[in-house]
Amino acid sequence: MASVTDAGHFDASLGCLFSSDVDGLATQLVEIAGLHASERAVILAGTREVLLAILHAKLTRVLLVELHAARTAGTLQGEDAAQRWTHFIELSSHADFWAGLAAHYPRLLARVGSIVRNRCRAALRFAQHWAHDRDSLGTLCGGEAGHLLKLSFGAGDSHRRGQTVALVHCEGGRVVYKPRSMATDRELAHFIETLAGDHDEPLAIRVPRVVNRTEYGWAEFVGHRYAADDSELRDFYRGIGHWLAIMSLLGGSDLHAENLIAHGGSPVVIDCETLFTPKLPRKPSGYGQAADCAADMVAGTVLSIGMLPGRGLGLGWRGVDTSAVGSLPGQQPMLEQPSIVNAGTDEARLGTIKVAAPIAQNHPSAEPVLSRFWPDVLEAFDGMTATLRRLDDNGALRCRLERFADCRIRVVPRATEVYAELARMLWHPVSLHNEASATARARDLMARMATNVAVAPGDPEVIEAEISDLLEGDIPFFSTTARQGRLDGPRDTQWLPPLNLVDAALDHWRSIDPLLERSVIKATLISAYINQGWMPGDESLWPAQARMGDIDARRREQVAKIMRELVATAIRGDDGSVAWIAPVFDPVTGWSVQPLTQDLYGGTSGVALLIAAYLREVGAGRANSVEGLEELLTATLFSLELLAAKAERQRQDTLKVRPLPLGGYSGLGSLIWMWLTLADWGMDRGGGLAHARTLAEAIPEAADASDMVDVLSGAAGVIPPLLMLARRSGDARYLQMARELGDSLCARAVRDGDKACWKQEQWPDGVGGFAHGVTGIAWALTQLARATDEQRYLDMATAALAFEEALYDDSERNWLDLRMLPGARTAAAWCHGAVGIGLAHLDLDPSLQQPHTRTQLRRAAAATWRQGLGWNHSACHGDASAWELLDAAISASEAPDGLTREALLAHWLTSIEDHGPICGMVRDTFSPGLMPGLGGIAYQLLRAHPESTLPSILTLSAHG
Repeated sequence: MASVTDAGHFDASLGCLFSSDVDGLATQLVEIAGLHASERAVILAGTREVLLAILHAKLTRVLLVELHAARTAGTLQGEDAAQRWTHFIELSSHADFWAGLAAHYPRLLARVGSIVRNRCRAALRFAQHWAHDRDSLGTLCGGEAGHLLKLSFGAGDSHRRGQTVALVHCEGGRVVYKPRSMATDRELAHFIETLAGDHDEPLAIRVPRVVNRTEYGWAEFVGHRYAADDSELRDFYRGIGHWLAIMSLLGGSDLHAENLIAHGGSPVVIDCETLFTPKLPRKPSGYGQAADCAADMVAGTVLSIGMLPGRGLGLGWRGVDTSAVGSLPGQQPMLEQPSIVNAGTDEARLGTIKVAAPIAQNHPSAEPVLSRFWPDVLEAFDGMTATLRRLDDNGALRCRLERFADCRIRVVPRATEVYAELARMLWHPVSLHNEASATARARDLMARMATNVAVAPGDPEVIEAEISDLLEGDIPFFSTTARQGRLDGPRDTQWLPPLNLVDAALDHWRSIDPLLERSVIKATLISAYINQGWMPGDESLWPAQARMGDIDARRREQVAKIMRELVATAIRGDDGSVAWIAPVFDPVTGWSVQPLTQDLYGGTSGVALLIAAYLREVGAGRANSVEGLEELLTATLFSLELLAAKAERQRQDTLKVRPLPLGGYSGLGSLIWMWLTLADWGMDRGGGLAHARTLAEAIPEAADASDMVDVLSGAAGVIPPLLMLARRSGDARYLQMARELGDSLCARAVRDGDKACWKQEQWPDGVGGFAHGVTGIAWALTQLARATDEQRYLDMATAALAFEEALYDDSERNWLDLRMLPGARTAAAWCHGAVGIGLAHLDLDPSLQQPHTRTQLRRAAAATWRQGLGWNHSACHGDASAWELLDAAISASEAPDGLTREALLAHWLTSIEDHGPICGMVRDTFSPGLMPGLGGIAYQLLRAHPESTLPSILTLSAHG
């Protein structure tokens, strides 16, 4: 199978669509003085190449539909499928074939004609500029340019009637042609050069040298080169810190991986057209003023530059990190790409294949270790920010920025991914058949987007112009001068009111909270990694010697400190809502710094549970009073109610949004469990059961949209909360929902003799453990079997536990971890490994009536004591969950010899006191999340009181 965009299978079919225009271009090229015959051939070859690529992307679906129609009608000649394919290619290689499609696709040829003419005109303009400027390009390529040898159009999207960046190979070297003014690049180079004289260390950052013309320009080609040694690596990452500080001032954006080249110790920004990006007030989201304020705060930080790691949320790019510092090899999800199945036969059809995310040239080493150099990024950011602040205090900064005022800059009001998705829709055969209906849908989608995104155009005239560009194969382009601010859009439209963007950027920079900026930079490190960042550091945090004495007072103080910070970091709205900003984990997209989501794992539901639990313990005399928590719980629950109401409105809307996951920690199950638990405590504002029932109504739709099976975010995780809801409500519908999910899990299991597992994209051979693997699924199915008395669920759970048992390795004295992480054959965490396995078995048999339960608890406790402590303090993959397992093992007399409850808690407290509470890679960034953050540490410390009746968050207990 091959990619639709580069397959080449239909080259002969498509050539007839542009051959006459390319012939006309050839005639025009002859008339350009100073253009050698060999150069004309190069330009024509580059034009043909880019046209074939564009038309393949636009028309492959149409050709496959027509191939199917011809095969069905029996009009293809040939003795076999390959010969009939050849006959179809021959038929479709003539103009009359395409003319005959007019009845089905009335506007197809007109739209293709526009693309072809635009690209040929753009090629002609390039040729004219090359012939005129070649003698001026010696400074860019190290000598006389000489003849053109090779040319590649289409290095990036096309804008403004087919114009694209071109990569030029000539006798003198390589240069880059850009169909825009390069004045911004020139002024940025001058700004950096001047700034170097004010800063107290050398600057390794730069932009390519340029030759600027009014409407276009030429840039030096910067090749990728790995750093030679640690000194150059450190220079590179300090350069990243300098860029972050400078771009924060200049309002830079869209600086993704393709726009930065690692050249030894220098990070070179090769495209800086998106400076002075306007920052407009966010439109109300319906999630509350606090959520909107938090979103505005995040959007106004260095995150908006695009350099820092972050995961995409858009369709087709979910979970992809395109940032200039991230995009780590091995840390990207596989992407689905359209592909021709059975190409070369008359049974060819469109399918998809999984491909690796594209690898950019933004890293200074083959295996970047960001965590090692992240302190250098922060230190350099602080130093450069201090220099810029000093210049501003001295009145020298504003006049330097004035040089940018008349530079033409680009503004991207809708993400390029949004335009790309709309273009795919508009070029689908169904849309080509009924263009009016397709454009009406595009119009509606863009108008809806404008109601939520402040900078997105809502003017119908602008939207029509954007659609017109997409119909002709272009990505709409908006630009302005930094002094003017009013955007010049496609087809002579305009958008946004006039605004001096230089002054606006400077005012915004002056208002930035430096502590928030530093916090964001620190926190984004984890976003570069696709997993949960729980692997241990170089040194254990577990103390060799614990401080004994005053244990309860120390426990109380550590919890109270976390709760006071929770109060202090809350972002509050005038409407009574509240939000927090922190690294957030999504099971599909990975980590990103953003306002907390609503789930239990790391979101607002977990915070609500923690606050309510703390207030309960205060009331019972087992925790110290912390001012402001009662009001904070009210605000947190109000915010969750707003989120639930908005989600329900979206569910009822005709324009569907992606439903929440199912899971017990990152999905609907987690919210149901939280509301029911708070209702049991009488701390749900009276609506907990009703909220849980409303959430359950979304489960069937979520199940249809998800193929995830695990406890964390999949079908298994929602079964125990549904069983809990069935008991609380007395409504048998919820038990039936749980049955249907259980049946789906049974149907999707892969059996191997007496064993069963579930294959997932990340783990094609299955995986053990609680959060993602067979243990958690067996745990859920066992509960379902007990609630329904149906043997098939118990049989499947037994088979899953047989798979788990087969993973136990006597030599390792632990269960094998099938994720195959470097240097680790086994794990001892809740999410993966011994802790979760031991707790699952204990939860299903709390009185240890089965000998096997004792065996598993003893094994898990021994493995956890040996390798599960001292990595960090979190509940997901740290000491907070290891403590629960070991404490239970001590009570059951299955713990390692000599271990006591008092000594275990004293060691954990000593570690927290010595190092501060640490939750993984983002060591000193406050994250209130229940499972990956400080919230879980506080919750588990509350449960450490011997009289606590708080339920376990590690097994979603319905009892204390």
